[in-house]
This record gives sequence, C-alpha cells and structure tokens, in this order.
Amino acid sequence: MTELRMTPTPGRTALMVVDMQNAFCTDGGSCAKIGLDVSMLKAAIEPCGRLIDGARAADVPIIFTRYIFRADYADGGVLVKYLLPALGESDHLAAGTQDIEVVEALTPRPGDYVVDKNRPSSFYATGLEPILNGLDIDSLVICGVTTNCCVETTVRDASQRDYKTFVVADATGELEQERHDFAINTMAFLFAEVVTVDVALQFWQPSPLSA
Repeated sequence: MTELRMTPTPGRTALMVVDMQNAFCTDGGSCAKIGLDVSMLKAAIEPCGRLIDGARAADVPIIFTRYIFRADYADGGVLVKYLLPALGESDHLAAGTQDIEVVEALTPRPGDYVVDKNRPSSFYATGLEPILNGLDIDSLVICGVTTNCCVETTVRDASQRDYKTFVVADATGELEQERHDFAINTMAFLFAEVVTVDVALQFWQPSPLSA
C-alpha cells in the first residue's frame, strides 16, 4: 500500500456515503431523464456496497446523505432557478418522490444515520456535525456521487473542519471522466488522502493502521 500522510483513528472513524440516490444512480432517475449520462454514477454502486459491508462488519458508523428539495423548490436557490432549470421541470430530488431515496442495493439499515441536505455540502445547514461530535468522530472515509460536486464540496468542508478525510476514488462517480479525474487530483493535493476500496477496507481490519 502506498504510504499515506495520515491514517484514520481507530474507533473514531465513520463512513460517509454521499447522495447514492435514485436521482443520480438509476436509469429511471431525473438525471437520466434530462439526458445526462449516469453510467459512471451507476458504476459507483457496487464499490460503495463493498465499503458499507466492510464498515458494518467492523461496527464502523455509516452516514448516508440525501440531496432533497421541497416539492415547490422554494429552497432550490440559484441552481434550480437559473443554472439548471430543467431539474425543477423533472421533479429532480423533490420531496416525496422516489428520486430522493437511496438506491435499493445500498438501502440504509436501522442504526445507520441519514442526513438530508439541499446544497452540495453535507455540512451546510444540516445536522451532520452534531452526529459526528456525538460519535466522537475525527476521521471520515467518503464515497458516493458526484465526485466533482457533492463529494468534493463535502471533502473540502470536512478538511477545513480538521477531520482527517479520505476519499475513495474507485467508489465515487462523476458525469464526465475528466471532471472526476480533476476533482480527485485536487482533493489529493490539499484536502484529503485519496485511497481505493481495498485500502479503505484495510482501515477496518482487526489490527488497523495506527493514526
């Protein structure tokens, strides 16, 4: 394994699964309906599942995030009003729709945590930090979609709050390979350790790496 600049703290690490929802990761979701290529997002389902299974086996807390707007998009902001109005026309991530649900293969279980948000960052105006504080978490392993938007924004905010942050490159997905690669390189430079699923799973073995 490539030497890391930092490693997660045993017993103080959580897995974050960012926005693995029907909207992004299924052919029937709103992103596909407006013509976006979701193949890379769908490809993230299986590796995210491996991380979730490994975390559950090791009693590592799992935090799912869901991107949700009010049904009337009163909280949609400039994204829905100006930048991508087609989203509002397709019931994109609207409360009460199947779009907002985590994909069936990764459905949260009792004991998992679900944090709802209406902006790319999982930290912005959510209850995430009180959960992390209550669990005494100082290290976050992050997977999900999309690499260049909600994953990177969450990773940046986690790093700026001094969480030891690890992004799992082969368990993230973007709409375009170029954007995925650029985001991974940016996060690796200044905000996170970039690891693979296999490396992340080693964090949760009986003899974890020392911090």
